[in-house]
Amino acid sequence: MSARFVILVAGIFCFFAALITQGFLPFFEPSARTNRVTAVVRTDFGQLKWMMTEATDYTPLQQLGRDVYLREGCWYCHSQYVRPVTGETRRWGPVTESGEFAYDVPHLFGTRRIGPDLMRVGLKFSDEWHLAHFWNPRMLSPDSIMAPYRGLFDEPEQPVKIVDDGAGNRTLERTPVSEGLFDFASKEQIKLTPNADGLLFVPMQARGKAPVIVIPNEEYKGDAVKIAAETKDLEALIAYIQKLGMDRGKWRDLFEPQQLEVTEVTFPRSSEWIAHGREVYERRCLGCHGVNGDGNGPAATFLHKQRPRSFAAAVFKFRLTKEPLPTDGDLLRTITRGVRGTAMPAWYELPLTDRLAVIQYIKYELAVDRSDPAQPYAFFIEEPPGPPLYIAKPPTVSQAILERGKEVWQIAKCWECHGQGGKGDGQKAAGLKDDLGFSIVPADLTSGQFKSGSAVEDIFRTMTTGLSGTPMPSYRDSLPEEDRWALSYYVLALSAYKDPLTLQPLTISDTDRAALNDLTLEAASPDKAYVPGRVPAQNTSELGEGNGGSVTEKQNAAEGG
Repeated sequence: MSARFVILVAGIFCFFAALITQGFLPFFEPSARTNRVTAVVRTDFGQLKWMMTEATDYTPLQQLGRDVYLREGCWYCHSQYVRPVTGETRRWGPVTESGEFAYDVPHLFGTRRIGPDLMRVGLKFSDEWHLAHFWNPRMLSPDSIMAPYRGLFDEPEQPVKIVDDGAGNRTLERTPVSEGLFDFASKEQIKLTPNADGLLFVPMQARGKAPVIVIPNEEYKGDAVKIAAETKDLEALIAYIQKLGMDRGKWRDLFEPQQLEVTEVTFPRSSEWIAHGREVYERRCLGCHGVNGDGNGPAATFLHKQRPRSFAAAVFKFRLTKEPLPTDGDLLRTITRGVRGTAMPAWYELPLTDRLAVIQYIKYELAVDRSDPAQPYAFFIEEPPGPPLYIAKPPTVSQAILERGKEVWQIAKCWECHGQGGKGDGQKAAGLKDDLGFSIVPADLTSGQFKSGSAVEDIFRTMTTGLSGTPMPSYRDSLPEEDRWALSYYVLALSAYKDPLTLQPLTISDTDRAALNDLTLEAASPDKAYVPGRVPAQNTSELGEGNGGSVTEKQNAAEGG
């Protein structure tokens, strides 16, 4: 028997073994026989703790999206499995658990990482980011080798003209295409803005509404637009992607690579660094923020809920300064952490030199008023940021502080915009606009997706400085420090024990809630997760480090497994 024959037989055997185990068995054998997982929850006092819970099945929309994911072959290039090694967990997030695959038939573990692993992609990006990404991945990630998925969009061939609606607004001409997407007789309007190339994205929620074309700063100068409309398949696919990893709760709020804390970075102006920053900007930022930094990049039309920041206006939301301009440290923190709930991702994987360089480019080349070409006004040179404000150590939270925070919520009239329940549905919410004239929606504080960070210090910073360019004011002068701390803790409590994806209350008993609210209970990692139904003493002693066994092992033992 020759070696070539042995290799041939072995090759055939391995091929059919792979076909059976990877192609046929997954359709009949579930990937997991348990739906137990550990997840991070926010307590009433703002702490983040791991607890044992159960994964949830896909909704009909998410299941449709999973079918589209399979149909389009997304699993050819993307894996869904975080392995227990340092590089994996620091890049993607916590190690996957078997319970996360309880409802996956067939499973989609994947072995090829031509594209990024997707097991922790849920809520990493906003829905709007995914919309732009599917239209053209290289608008957002120039290094991407992913093909555009424009077949998932409804893309009529004929452009549609922009016309006057007779009431002082711009709208679209009535054609078979536009009438198939909108209801021109509806009293409910949807405001849309094309990009500079005349591409107009139409979301699913525009169906049945009257279109209003908003171009307050001449974002588009043409008289007709090319339409790219969202479809049900695309909506479902994004819903499925957002579900991935979210059975693990608010784990991203504990993700160490994103937890950059910095007050000041002293970095003198450098032409070499500015030149490098320009290269970084053109590769990483131009797609949303535009060539001139005006927030009107090619992807901006897809970001219909929250427009990209206009650096040209030199208005920055997140800072720790009394004056409007942020320090280098503020900008570095924002770039590293990203802006949760928006299309601005966390750039912690970008080399520090790249992040520092792009800050130089934004400050000295983009944040410049060029309305008078002869005398450009460089904001960061003419109005340098002042010293950072001091934030003291937060007070120890208590029920009394939460009660005071609830009172301050009423006194400061936060409910006028955010609503009494904090869902962003206050009486003034519908008419709010930012400084550039675009509609702006108050944050849904029950989601826990806090733009400037999820720690109480981050919320306090926002209460102190406000959000420049938005209707969110500063309370530094109108509220004493202790009231701002109380209000910050109360805002955190609005997202306590909520599912971060569905925003629905978690099913948890009063006993377990009280145990988790105990400030002395430690549950800082999955192996120390709180197990419902056990008294705190059992959790801290049995699950503590050095006491033997993981949460899963102890749960199996308790069940007789």
